[in-house]
Amino acid sequence: MSSYQAPLTDMRFVLFDVLGAEATFQRLGYTEATRDVLDAVLEEGARFTETVLAPLNSEGDRKGCSLDQATGAVTTPPGFKQAYAQYVDGGWAGLTSPAEFGGQGLPHAAGVPLKEMIDAANLAWGNFPLLSHGATEALLHHGEAWQQEVFLKPLVEGRWTGTMCLTEPHCGTDLGLLKTRAEPQADGSYTITGTKIFITAGDHDLTDNIVHLVLARLPDAPSGSKGISLFVVPKVRVDRDGNTGAVNAVRCGSLEHKMGIHGSATCVMNFDGAQGWLIGQPHKGLMAMFTMMNTARLAVGLQGLGLSDRALQNALRYSRERLQMRALSGAKFPDKPADPIIVHPDVRRMLLTCKALVEGGRVMGYDAALQVDIAQHAADAGEREQADALVGFLTPIVKACLTEWGVECTYHALQCYGGHGYIAEHGMEQLARDARITTLYEGTTGIQALDLLGRKIMQLQGVGLKAFLAQVSRFCDEHADHAALAEFIGPLREKATQWQQLTMRVGKNAAANPDEIGAAAYDYLMYSGYVVLAYWWARSVATAEASAQSQAFKDDKRATATFYFARILPRTLAHAAAIDSGIGGLPSLPVEGHA
Repeated sequence: MSSYQAPLTDMRFVLFDVLGAEATFQRLGYTEATRDVLDAVLEEGARFTETVLAPLNSEGDRKGCSLDQATGAVTTPPGFKQAYAQYVDGGWAGLTSPAEFGGQGLPHAAGVPLKEMIDAANLAWGNFPLLSHGATEALLHHGEAWQQEVFLKPLVEGRWTGTMCLTEPHCGTDLGLLKTRAEPQADGSYTITGTKIFITAGDHDLTDNIVHLVLARLPDAPSGSKGISLFVVPKVRVDRDGNTGAVNAVRCGSLEHKMGIHGSATCVMNFDGAQGWLIGQPHKGLMAMFTMMNTARLAVGLQGLGLSDRALQNALRYSRERLQMRALSGAKFPDKPADPIIVHPDVRRMLLTCKALVEGGRVMGYDAALQVDIAQHAADAGEREQADALVGFLTPIVKACLTEWGVECTYHALQCYGGHGYIAEHGMEQLARDARITTLYEGTTGIQALDLLGRKIMQLQGVGLKAFLAQVSRFCDEHADHAALAEFIGPLREKATQWQQLTMRVGKNAAANPDEIGAAAYDYLMYSGYVVLAYWWARSVATAEASAQSQAFKDDKRATATFYFARILPRTLAHAAAIDSGIGGLPSLPVEGHA
């Protein structure tokens, strides 16, 4: 069975040393977000995830959720309900929510380490409170005052949970095709009728009520995505005064049988004239939906990060204990019958790959969350605007790269175990199975790639990219004469220049043929992710050198950064070559015919 220990030392280094989050929080007006408070959050979060959630992970995978076909009621795995009660009692549900709705009012970035810990400890359990945050954000930004009063407080307290009901059997990414209907009623409510699939936490026994946020069409809705509205549809009816009534006409029709996250309820939800309330303006549901979606996409990126870290921890321990063969250069432990496999170069390659992607990815993910706080609370309008551009630019990179690297790292970690990784005893195969979904839900990697290149670069003229490149340029200029950083600064500056040139070439090609965007999108996204990570590794080394961290810590950061620049950053060369091959490098395939 795999185990988990929260990496508090590195989390603190990223949050406080590299990103300077404490000073930023104070500047943004979060006076309660002091180092002492944040340290206490980290310590208690580690205790909760290590001792309560992690022990439930394998049992949740084996037992999964169950559905009572007669009632549509879903039962979660043993221990999940009790763990959720402890989560609520500990105040974790409202950690970063506004105080006026019962939250603790801490900044968004302060909750990110807890999110990583939860996902590493028990990803399936973490999916139950996950979308409550998206629902909270949608109601905060688009809900009426009474809706905020009635729905936000129980969501923030954790007494209720939320869902995001978008996908239908015939439409996933193309929401313009959705058929769910909303009919206006005399009391100002609507009846919602339709079927939604792949609904995470659509039903469960953790709370008494579930707040579904549902996309549907009004009778006068125009066709396509411009005719979509958003509705709040509770499992138990709630009136405008907050009084609960009868069970609503919404129920789980079935549970999906999945590759992983068995402890998470993935539901088909049937709405049969269920009572709902319009959120925001008619036909403007996509705007509110993307408020939820962007929150969820950053959160899913953290899922990939958490799984990667847990997999690495276990692979490191196993590789230090497992004795097999002798090192090619001679016995390293002659007093033992064989050397531990960590001495073998290929095992170190896999472990260091995971380490470089995990520790660098942690800075990338935490920084995106910090930009969310700046975009919402900075006093200067220009700073808010720039941070907002950075959030939009970084979100598809964080979501796609941290999840793709999550798949890579969990498979590398499993490989370190050899055949023992493939059997269930050690828990590594569960991590690999669980990781696979993260590249799919909340927008596949391909969708993230199109969002980055098609929207953030082409449509918005790369405003976020320009802001990020300016940040890289300033860093390189500041450390141009720093001899100890020379091995990183030169290559980083070169990659940043190539990134700009590559972007211009793609833009020129796309002007002649829009299909060039689709042909280049995936490789452009991955290229971008590797350069972003190079920047954060260079900054991590510079920060560590100037910090009060131990020499061993500093040496470790430098060694991992050197590995990253030598062994992983060159992947950009293959991605650039693929991009430059253009649409011509993708021959057409027949729509009909035999495989």
